[in-house]
Amino acid sequence: MRAAFSDTLVRLAKADPNVLLLTGDHGYALFDDFRRECPTQYINAGIAEQNMVGMAAGLARAGFRPFVYGLAAFIPVRVVEQIKLDVAHDQLPVIFIGDGAGFVYSHLGTSHQSTEDIACTRAIPHLAIYSPADQFEVTACMELAYHSKAPVYLRMGKSDRGDVHIDMPELKVGSLLEAKSGKCSDIAFIATGSLVRTAIDIAAAAYPDATVWSAPFIKPLDSQQVAAICKQSKVVVVLEEHSVLGGLGSAITEIASAFSPTRILRIGVNDRFSHYCGTYEYLLKEHGLDRLTIELKIHDFLGAN
Repeated sequence: MRAAFSDTLVRLAKADPNVLLLTGDHGYALFDDFRRECPTQYINAGIAEQNMVGMAAGLARAGFRPFVYGLAAFIPVRVVEQIKLDVAHDQLPVIFIGDGAGFVYSHLGTSHQSTEDIACTRAIPHLAIYSPADQFEVTACMELAYHSKAPVYLRMGKSDRGDVHIDMPELKVGSLLEAKSGKCSDIAFIATGSLVRTAIDIAAAAYPDATVWSAPFIKPLDSQQVAAICKQSKVVVVLEEHSVLGGLGSAITEIASAFSPTRILRIGVNDRFSHYCGTYEYLLKEHGLDRLTIELKIHDFLGAN
């Protein structure tokens, strides 16, 4: 995913000299190609993320197209006020890249883990939220963000869980993508980011007739499409490497309650911090986001009624 992000950014910058990359002293190896190909379009703003967002807003007003990169714990969480007032309020075309969303910076502890970034940004007017699941969705989302000429937060997990698509999908902003086709009306899966691959694997093994939908967009979200999925399914399972409060599960539930109420199982991070540091796989297990625990949660939920 990160390689696809870097390749797409280099391609956009070479085609448009107004594209700028601002980084908060992160991503050195990731941007080797960018610095070599577009050295005058690279700005290391240092460990001063709030100032960096203000800088990006000023550059956008001057006609530039800033991409602001940082760890998701810092971009957007540390700079929510600056995103709100400096960028979103005036609908400036700044694209925020939050790398390492979720638990992938596992050993660095809570300060570097980001499971609340969607909740922090969903309520900011005019700010779109993209959450690609694999290298193909990253490339497509980057292209859409650039051409939207509007504020975008792109949430990117550092840990590749495997491709979801075999080639470039045709994306429409707000729409869900069918990641696994199915015909069963009993259960459907909607997942985003790192857990789309997990949803596909679980469905293929235990619910072969279920449809799995990837949500590369958290906001906007096609409410008619979501309502149709809910209407056709007895149970909708929503998976995300993010808090169950204010994330994709909340968005799906809000739409369903208004248009087509159905049983929804929200699987994500409960209302707590990590108790221990450890590997990425360990933290997924601690928070109940490993495949086995997810399968048990679904089994228990289906057996409850």
